[in-house]
Amino acid sequence: MILDYEPGDKVTNPKEKSWGIGQVQSIINNKVTVNFENVGKKVIDAKNVELKKLS
Repeated sequence: MILDYEPGDKVTNPKEKSWGIGQVQSIINNKVTVNFENVGKKVIDAKNVELKKLS
């Protein structure tokens, strides 16, 4: 699996639009830690959830 984002990138979770925009904090073994504006820090399993990178 190739992830197309890295720490510092802005992303959204298409399955949880209410979380708002998040900033990638770290990526370790397909676990992506993202700090979302509405819900705070979440650890996302990239195997189960495809985050959408904002340009």
